Amino acid sequence: MKRVPGSFGLLLGLVGAALILVWVGADGYKQTLITTTATYALIALGMYVPYLMAGSLSMAYGAYAGIGGYAVGLLSSRTGLPLILAWIAGPVVAAAVAVLLGLATRRLSGFFLAAVTLLFGMAFTALLVDAESLSGGSGGLGSLRRLNILGWEPSHYQIVVGSLLVVCVIAFLLDRLRMSPWGVIVRTMRDAPRAVEAAGVRVSVMNLVSLAIGAAIAAVGGGLFTYSAGSVTPDTFTLNLVFLAIFMPLIGGSATPWGAVLGAVIAVELTLNFPAVQTSGTLILALGVLVILLLAPQGVIGYAGRLARLVGGRRG
Repeated sequence: MKRVPGSFGLLLGLVGAALILVWVGADGYKQTLITTTATYALIALGMYVPYLMAGSLSMAYGAYAGIGGYAVGLLSSRTGLPLILAWIAGPVVAAAVAVLLGLATRRLSGFFLAAVTLLFGMAFTALLVDAESLSGGSGGLGSLRRLNILGWEPSHYQIVVGSLLVVCVIAFLLDRLRMSPWGVIVRTMRDAPRAVEAAGVRVSVMNLVSLAIGAAIAAVGGGLFTYSAGSVTPDTFTLNLVFLAIFMPLIGGSATPWGAVLGAVIAVELTLNFPAVQTSGTLILALGVLVILLLAPQGVIGYAGRLARLVGGRRG
């Protein structure tokens, strides 16, 4: 029987999710922590295709996550539409905004692209504050209604389970995408764009598609966090989260989307759930990134794979 590419990573991801759920149990704080981890992971996964595969560093992912979050907030507080539609509308709008921003910045790269998209993220936050009649201003939107699917209202624990499943499924699909012919072209485009253009592939179009995919995934994470928290404000998705999301794949391993997931777990553990270093968790995380880049450029997953091959070679 032929094995499905990427299935081993999915199996490990599901096992990890099951272990996390056993650890969480009925503890409300831990459930919130895991929802936050899932949000971080989805934003990092959203950056994976355009940043690590296509080589386009956009800093607007706080805005994309915010679009997903406000889609949930607006549909919940301003309409009577089924809340599940927010997870469709949010990613679609975020993808459209990413394409428009990509068209406007298509001639930029490197520092200049990062700077312009960073300014866009800041402008988006300012717009949310000013559009008080729509967004609730600096106070945001709160007291959001619960999800209702044919009369079934999932509990907080069930939302946690669903969040982990969504992360695993998206990481698996991105892993398949990375290994597909499309993914090979995108990765080649990052290093040799002229060669790809010579083969008849429009690099600009491929960049826009990768940006749209990433923005849609980040919007899913924003909607998930907003629903779990029951509110959203302009400051919910800060630049700090975007900067963390850049380093998460480097910590876990940039060779696979699962590295972004592992990096999110490590980042949340150090910055939010490790009392011994909680006040300096970001500093320790930064030092950890530096050590990983020096000693294990392929991240934790890459280093673990190297150790496994080394042990296997000695046994053989």
